[in-house]
Amino acid sequence: MGSQEEKPKLLLEDGLSSENGNGGPYTGDGSVDIHGNPVLKNGTGNWRACPFILGTECCERLAYYGIATNLVAYLAKKLHEGNAPAARNVTTWQGTCYLTPLIGAISADAYWGRYWTIAVFLTIYFIGMGTSTLSASVPAFRPPSCAGSICPEARPAQYAVLFIGLYLIALGSGGIKPCISSLGADQFDDTDRAERVKKGSFFNWFYFSVNIGALLSSSFLVWVQDSYGWALGFGIPTLFMGLAIISFFSGTSLYRFQKPGGSPITRVCQVVVASLRKWKVDVPHDSSLLHELPGKASAIKGSRKLEHTDELKFLDKAATVLDLDERIESFSNPWRLCTVTQVEELKLLVRIFPIWATSIVFAAVIAQISTLFVEQGMVLETTIASFSIPPASLSTFNAISVILWIPVYDRVLVPLARRFTGNERGFSELQRMGIGLFISILAMAAAALLEIKRLSIAKAEHLEHQKVAVPLSIFWQIPQHVLAGAAEVFTAIGQLEFFYDQSPDAMRSLCSALSFVTNALGNYLSSLILTIVTHITTQGGKTGWISDNLNEGHLDFFFWLLAALGLLNLVVYVYCAMKYKSKKAS
Repeated sequence: MGSQEEKPKLLLEDGLSSENGNGGPYTGDGSVDIHGNPVLKNGTGNWRACPFILGTECCERLAYYGIATNLVAYLAKKLHEGNAPAARNVTTWQGTCYLTPLIGAISADAYWGRYWTIAVFLTIYFIGMGTSTLSASVPAFRPPSCAGSICPEARPAQYAVLFIGLYLIALGSGGIKPCISSLGADQFDDTDRAERVKKGSFFNWFYFSVNIGALLSSSFLVWVQDSYGWALGFGIPTLFMGLAIISFFSGTSLYRFQKPGGSPITRVCQVVVASLRKWKVDVPHDSSLLHELPGKASAIKGSRKLEHTDELKFLDKAATVLDLDERIESFSNPWRLCTVTQVEELKLLVRIFPIWATSIVFAAVIAQISTLFVEQGMVLETTIASFSIPPASLSTFNAISVILWIPVYDRVLVPLARRFTGNERGFSELQRMGIGLFISILAMAAAALLEIKRLSIAKAEHLEHQKVAVPLSIFWQIPQHVLAGAAEVFTAIGQLEFFYDQSPDAMRSLCSALSFVTNALGNYLSSLILTIVTHITTQGGKTGWISDNLNEGHLDFFFWLLAALGLLNLVVYVYCAMKYKSKKAS
């Protein structure tokens, strides 16, 4: 009779014994229930657990965009900030929202696990939403209304209430973003072929729920804020944040959980230090001589063993066993001797890095939806009959495009592609991301062609020196928004799937967080390109490509520049993708 400690290992091996998931009643990927016991396949996880996770994400995104979409207007109208300070405060806050996922990811992977990390940060998020709503609701927390042209400035204490709320939201969202999609993917057993196929579909519907929330915020909630005031406009998102918490905890008994594996940063440092300590040591030609635990169990909690690869052989020095290691019993000191799995974790991160880096340019291209696409829309005809269309509202077509493309991709393109590629998911993650990068180039080309047409009309109507809109409908922007949405369906969702599947088991939250960091870096890159282009094109007193009067500028040149950068990035990406070697786990 085996000990209690051996029982979970036997159950894990049971689950691994069958590729089709018929080898036993338990999952084969090390999943446990809320109490830490091996989890039964029937009655847990799979699609039955996903509605609670998707509901949480939809409500959370609705709450976030309910604040973010119109925040610059709130700062300008209610706190009486100038356009530049208001825009700067919003972009700084949004950038922070895309950097805080690193905090949540490390907390999840190292200490609390994904479930408890989400639970803690949802609470912080809700407190932040409530504080922001108080700022908009209580008269003492905002300056008096303008009296004619005199608008009293907000006091430091009034700023403090709002920004404490906003940065609590940033911290809360940082704990949820890298964990919620990974928790959803955890509901599908990697060792079961049928469930593995469903996991690819999960990422599609996860992104679908994100855009449902974004669409409702950018349309309904913006209308509420403009028509009925900010107290109600911020209060409704807070209510949805409460619904997100209820939805999340309601699925607890159905969830499958992965145990945290300890600090991923510490493990990476251990491999580097152990390698440097043995930098003069020769790595054995036989990889079986490298240090690894016997049997199927990994030294890293919550992780399967990774097979040895021949790349980056210098790092194998960390797993090379010396006579000295045996004499001083270094087997329990990972700063001197690491397992093959630990070394392969770092190799995986290094292999993933070039793919990650090419995502930054894509994020810079997509960033134009909320910047230059809006500025282009401001010099197009926005009036239909007596109704005026806000240029920023055209971004709803981006969300609609995503919402329409996802079921087409999942129900039409995947089965069709499966016949030709033989891949169970239709396209591999790398193929999917590459297609999206190509479509993003077409989106920039569509924007450039529209701008060429707009400038030709401005010249024909003799409007080139007048800061006015030209007689061309803003609805001509729809194609570029639709293409940008299609690009997101392929690349952004492909990224989520790629970073989850190819990251080490005990680093999945961290790698998911890195995919969000590309959004922040993409925005910074976009600002850098804009600054450089403006500096170069305005030398010698020239108008420049992006002048205050776009009728005198050449915004089309900037869009072509982004398309060219996208094409160059695609070439680099294809090279990196062809060289990439997929993860091999036991």
